[in-house]
Amino acid sequence: QVRLVESGGGLVQPGGSLRLSCVASGSIFFINAMGWYRQAPGKQRELVASISSGGSTNYADSVKGRFTISRDNAKNTVSLQMNSLKPEDMAVYFCNGDIKARGVPRSTYWGQGTQVTVSS
Repeated sequence: QVRLVESGGGLVQPGGSLRLSCVASGSIFFINAMGWYRQAPGKQRELVASISSGGSTNYADSVKGRFTISRDNAKNTVSLQMNSLKPEDMAVYFCNGDIKARGVPRSTYWGQGTQVTVSS
């Protein structure tokens, strides 16, 4: 069984920074792309950033230049450094991973989400 667990959310003032982390555990053979999504109240879940197994990155236009995604393949972790946070960044942030695990087909897995609140 594969689990993704996020950490690092919380309350921050506008202009502040937070770092989210996500660790994948279980009988994992290989992790392909990993990413961060977010969902604000009343809105659809949207891609924030993704990173391939080789380190290629992709960002939503709204976070380019402010957020940085990174991963540690040896530790099965993906992180999101968020700087210059704005009130519109407030949402529940979800980690996801395209993972091949023992005994199951390659699948997409999601974490449970972590709340990011940007408010003065």
